[in-house]
Amino acid sequence: MLSKNKEMIKRVRYLFSGVVQGVGFRPFIYRLAVKNSLRGFVQNRPDGVLAEVEGSEAAIDSFLASVRRELPPLADVTNISSEEIPREPDDNFRIIASDTCGDGDVHISPDIAICQDCLKELFDPQDRRYQYPFINCTNCGPRLTIIKSIPYDRINTSMACFPLCAQCQTEYENPANRRFHAEPNACPVCGPKIQLLDEVGKTLRTDDPIKTAIGLLKEGKVLAIKGLGGFHLSVDAGNDEAVKRLRSRKYREEKPMAIMVMNLENVKCLADVNEEEEKLLTSPQRPIVLLKKKNSSTISEQVAPGVPNLGVMLPYTPPHYLLLEKDFAALVMTSANQVDEPICISNREAIIRLKGIADYFLIHNRDILVRCDDSIAMIAAGKEQLLRRSRGFVPKPILLKDSFPDVLALGAHLKATQCIVKGNFAFLSPHIGDLETPQARDFFQESLTLMKKITESNPDVIACDAHPAYYSTKVAEEMTGVRVIRIQHHHAHIVSCMAENQIDGDVIGLAMDGTGFGLDGHAWGCEFLIANETEFKRLGHLQYFVLPGGEKAIHEPWRIAASLLALAYGQSWSEIAAQLGIIPAGMDSKVLDKIIANKINSPLTSGLGRLFDGVAAIIGVRKTVSFEGQAAMELEGESDHEAAEPFPFAITPNADNCLILDISSTIRAIVNDLLAGKSKKEISSSFHRTLAVAFVAMCEQIREKTGINRVCLSGGCFQNKILLEGSIKQLESAGFAVFHHKQVPTNDGGIALGQAVIAGAIAKK
Repeated sequence: MLSKNKEMIKRVRYLFSGVVQGVGFRPFIYRLAVKNSLRGFVQNRPDGVLAEVEGSEAAIDSFLASVRRELPPLADVTNISSEEIPREPDDNFRIIASDTCGDGDVHISPDIAICQDCLKELFDPQDRRYQYPFINCTNCGPRLTIIKSIPYDRINTSMACFPLCAQCQTEYENPANRRFHAEPNACPVCGPKIQLLDEVGKTLRTDDPIKTAIGLLKEGKVLAIKGLGGFHLSVDAGNDEAVKRLRSRKYREEKPMAIMVMNLENVKCLADVNEEEEKLLTSPQRPIVLLKKKNSSTISEQVAPGVPNLGVMLPYTPPHYLLLEKDFAALVMTSANQVDEPICISNREAIIRLKGIADYFLIHNRDILVRCDDSIAMIAAGKEQLLRRSRGFVPKPILLKDSFPDVLALGAHLKATQCIVKGNFAFLSPHIGDLETPQARDFFQESLTLMKKITESNPDVIACDAHPAYYSTKVAEEMTGVRVIRIQHHHAHIVSCMAENQIDGDVIGLAMDGTGFGLDGHAWGCEFLIANETEFKRLGHLQYFVLPGGEKAIHEPWRIAASLLALAYGQSWSEIAAQLGIIPAGMDSKVLDKIIANKINSPLTSGLGRLFDGVAAIIGVRKTVSFEGQAAMELEGESDHEAAEPFPFAITPNADNCLILDISSTIRAIVNDLLAGKSKKEISSSFHRTLAVAFVAMCEQIREKTGINRVCLSGGCFQNKILLEGSIKQLESAGFAVFHHKQVPTNDGGIALGQAVIAGAIAKK
């Protein structure tokens, strides 16, 4: 009886949702249907891919099992709905034209590195695409960055102006070809072209622009190179003078610059690489990966001065491979922009904005429609952790545990991103950056339009930071006909961690960063919260200390060092400061003492990032900084993973029964060790260990009060690998269940996700 039922003919309609367009999904369905002798059709729609299959029950079961088991490399099916429908008189199985009507629910694929099949063709002299800089197929190449609208069809991309030649058209129409409906499909006959321009934008006559560009790089010239999501500024990483010249022109004094290296073998000459880091480097997403430096004379010390890591990526476009094939150990590939400005994407924009920086421009005539900077990642606690989520990852959504009403979250002021929650998916924008300049704010508005377009939504619930002066907060306040929900910065951090780990209910949240607007008007940043999706309570924090001069103290950590000494030693602090040589010449310690004592233009902070800055200045690692986080990065570089004795600290409740982490004794112990001749490495290692031990002690007291055993770690300070791994180890040893970030940045780049989920949960209630 069972076998008879299996031979019954029926017709089933499937709707596949997720990343199912522009990734070879329809030809995949076509091939499986033909293999199982099914009739019907497959079609792109705004809400996914629709397939109607007709045949025996056994054949349909086999078809669906194969769909689940054998997805194309870039496809990600998040839902399959099905219903049995009346039979139709089909003779075969077809791929039919897209349906553009209806509500959208398609997830756009991120841009993906060139695949091995295309790479093989790129270097095959017999192939018609030999050394063609725009080779791609359904398994690789541009996606998000060339899209105008959905559905993802060629006419809706920046490839619409490149009509396919006869050979490319044949590939495009053949379901058996891996370029079937590869929307960016092209060849030297019909596709985009590459050009080399001089510093004023005049075309240089050359038969081989890439070969000429290689020669210019070898001469030490600075090139602006157009890639997938924007321009890079590039020089030979082995040419010390060229790297210095680029730094000088870009006003980037010391901040590390990323390098691109041809292959893993070359990377291993420059940095230590473990198995997980290898996987991350060679993944289709191709992020910049932070790796521990080796002593090497191959590249300039000026690439990443004073820090322990190199930011390394492998090539991800055909031109990258052609540039790096045999001439360079590494190329600097840093974002083509001025300080606090977004990355350049158009040819004209690059020539104007990079005037005086780039000597030459290697451009092409395929428009970049979406700015998308390189992603940055590291391996911490054995897991991938994204520090900047952009090219290769965006706009693939984060799957949430629950569904929420549509919400738009506007993120933070630094490392800004936006987020739209739609149902149980959270869509984060590409990295926008710090909202300090008009250009960055224009990009913020550009990103708003993009996010609404690709999610086909226009939420009327808007989430923003509680800080009244943030640009993103002002944008929210100017919107009409919407409900604005203001979210405390550190609450958003913790819920961001909860959301990506798909947990709900109460957790102990450790929010550790430089600064965030506190509910008491002070700058928060080392916070111990009880939090859930809708509310939080502050149960503990680092004791407040003064930021002498306010914003100045962030750029001049010696000021924070003086404040910490005043906290630890009282009126005798200036004598200790003099012994340690902390106060610069020309600054009167008596004046500074008055500033600290009377809090003249000197707010209170509980920021852990500021504590790192102050300790770095006390032990002589860094007294002034040229970029955010520099002192903390260099202090981490002085530390190691070896066991170190923690310094003393105290935990005392204040009048409101809030636990205060008192580090006065920690500062005194650091000074004593320094005066006793202990090394920076020993002191830094003990400082890191102290924080991990203190975190556990605070959490144990909170657990005793509340019974909560789950801990979420979030905030920019957990970019510090030693702090993160040490905290996880100590907390787990104390019996806590610990959650931290992997898919979403732990820094302010993840704030928008937390904001969106909190606002969604509030609106839902």
